[in-house]
Amino acid sequence: MSRFLRIVLPALVIVVWLAIASVGGPFFGKISEVSTNDQTSFLPASADATKVQERSSEFRTASGAPAIIVLSRAAGLTDADRSAASTLAAQLGDRDDVQGVSPVIPSEDGDALEIVATLTQAAETGDTVEAIRADVDDALPSGLQGYVTGPAGFTADLTEAFAGIDGLLLGVALAAVFVILIIVYRSPLLPILVLGTATFALCASILVVWWLAKADVVTVNGQVQGILSILVIGAATDYALLYTSRFREALRDHRTGWDATKAALRGSLEPILASGGTVIVGVLCLLLSDLNSNKALGPVAAIGIAFSLLAALTLLPALLLAFRRAAFWPLRPAYGSAHPVVTGPDARGIWAKVGRLVARRSRTVWIVCTVGLLVMGAGLVGLKADGVPQSDLVIGSSQARDGQDVLADHFPGGSGSPAQVIGAEADLDRLVDAITAVDGVDGVVAAAKDSPSGTVSVTGDGAPGSPTVSRGDVLLEATLSDPADSDAAEQTVRELRTAVERVDPDAIVGGVTATAVDTNDTGIRDRSVIIPVVLVVILLILMLLLRSIVAPLVLIGSVIVSFAAALGVGALVFDHVFHFPGADPSVPLYSFVFLVALGVDYNIFLMTRVREEALRHGPREGVLRGLGVTGGVITSAGIVLAATFAALGVIPILFLVQIAFVVAFGVLLDTIVVRSLLVPALAYDLGRRAWWPSRLSRPTHHM
Repeated sequence: MSRFLRIVLPALVIVVWLAIASVGGPFFGKISEVSTNDQTSFLPASADATKVQERSSEFRTASGAPAIIVLSRAAGLTDADRSAASTLAAQLGDRDDVQGVSPVIPSEDGDALEIVATLTQAAETGDTVEAIRADVDDALPSGLQGYVTGPAGFTADLTEAFAGIDGLLLGVALAAVFVILIIVYRSPLLPILVLGTATFALCASILVVWWLAKADVVTVNGQVQGILSILVIGAATDYALLYTSRFREALRDHRTGWDATKAALRGSLEPILASGGTVIVGVLCLLLSDLNSNKALGPVAAIGIAFSLLAALTLLPALLLAFRRAAFWPLRPAYGSAHPVVTGPDARGIWAKVGRLVARRSRTVWIVCTVGLLVMGAGLVGLKADGVPQSDLVIGSSQARDGQDVLADHFPGGSGSPAQVIGAEADLDRLVDAITAVDGVDGVVAAAKDSPSGTVSVTGDGAPGSPTVSRGDVLLEATLSDPADSDAAEQTVRELRTAVERVDPDAIVGGVTATAVDTNDTGIRDRSVIIPVVLVVILLILMLLLRSIVAPLVLIGSVIVSFAAALGVGALVFDHVFHFPGADPSVPLYSFVFLVALGVDYNIFLMTRVREEALRHGPREGVLRGLGVTGGVITSAGIVLAATFAALGVIPILFLVQIAFVVAFGVLLDTIVVRSLLVPALAYDLGRRAWWPSRLSRPTHHM
């Protein structure tokens, strides 16, 4: 290739990526515009809660979420308190973003007041609740405590918790990775090139995801947004480090940067593409989910990994070609200098020692590692991953949670968040009898568009009138005795469904509690379906890549044991250190998909190099050489990936903190124990048998 093209081609690649980053960069702060944290929007269309949500506007004027204002005074309410509450209710009713306000409702014990402010459908929940809270604070007499809770309050607290996901999360992740790269590579320039590559990949990913979400092709929420950033930074850095390692090797063997680039691409293209392809296929298995939140993460994560691959195989090679040996300053690899000795008596360093341990005690090493991982996995016995109350999603202070506690002390716990039942008008009386007979139901009303309050009595003790009828059905609202996000309320909803189905087989139950029930049930179903599919798909990919059956089975088995250990330790830490109330069903699922896909990544990096060395030196020597050559770069990549996922912990959302711990700990476990000891020891012990039925497994293969 002419000198002109050798200069122009990499320059053109860099310019194209600069253009992509300049367009995609501004979308960092805009992705929240196309994201939603409404739990109902993530349910499948077949869920009862979704059907009720879709039909609710037939029975009442379309509106936003209700904000419940609860006021209390420990020593009992005063006349001034009641007057202030009435003034507050009138003030809220004058707001353009509030559709309607209930009368002030006193509690039976006389110590609290309740006001329900229903937001307009167009209201921005977070901003509106913030403004209402300011109004409440300004209106209260001294000593009167006020809280804004209910569905709108919890949504606002969740939105506030996710507020740092654009800037804080990315800043912490990049800072952590930069520090690690400086320590590992002792070069001031190389970390900038690597992180620049990862950041440009993220810009391109966010640009594409934003437009897809804008067109309603994918649904994005806060957790998907956060995981995308972390996944792209971590994966792009990993792939960049693998290429950088090959490029540094090639600079010792080739005089020109162009020849070194070609050699590095030849050596790294297959493992990087295979690793990235494995992760893409793994996350795309989430499309099998019935939960739209899980389903959305599949293509979004796949887009992120695809751009990570593209950046690592185009932008980074162009940047390193531009800087050549200067990129590694002050430890520049000189042309013709000797490669580090990785095996034999002259080998030095930690990986030489690990290799000698594997060679001397291979069976002992893999047995001890396996037993240790299984012991860690015993913590799975105490794992509680069947859902957590909405009030526990935000870690730290939450006014909505505090307000719900006060509400439950003075009013029926489910006030403002009723269970909604749609059933046949012909069975109205029988449906009401069935609903009121369920333990945990405090009262029942029917939705009515013509009523000033939006409801009418169906039990004779409230506002009279006729319920709205649509397609022969009515909408009944059952106030629950327990808080809407409690286990007791969920059990009440399950019993409620059984009771109304006996009267009307077509009756459906929705509402806040039913949404949580359907979400958790669907999440557990997804976990049972997707995990086996991911295992089978990745196993087939490994068999094609390594041209073997035994080695892929070993790798998959090692990753499963590693995942069990990480989740088992996570369960113990969540229960006994952090005292978390439980975990969402998606925590094991997401942890599994990322740990298996990314864990297999490192095994692919290792075993493709082992296979390359084994073709020259034989299976057992190939294991030691592959371990010695890849040990440093894979360990560095693992530490970087663990640090990026750990950065998720800065967002005070229970789900993300748990994902951060399990994946970060699991990646470290996979890097330090599984890839460094367990897999090499097993491969060394098996020898040629590990490569059956490929030609490497045959004794006649030339060494």
